[in-house]
Amino acid sequence: MLPERAKNEKGAAMVEYALLVVGIAVVVGVAAAALGGRISAKFGSIIP
Repeated sequence: MLPERAKNEKGAAMVEYALLVVGIAVVVGVAAAALGGRISAKFGSIIP
């Protein structure tokens, strides 16, 4: 019973990390969409 529980906890931790990564990706995507024009203009002025 104990090894099975350890396996379930590892799976749960993996799911939690996956949700964290997805959450970070969503935040980065929203920020990039919101600031996309400014970022593009800034890079355009730096790199002609």
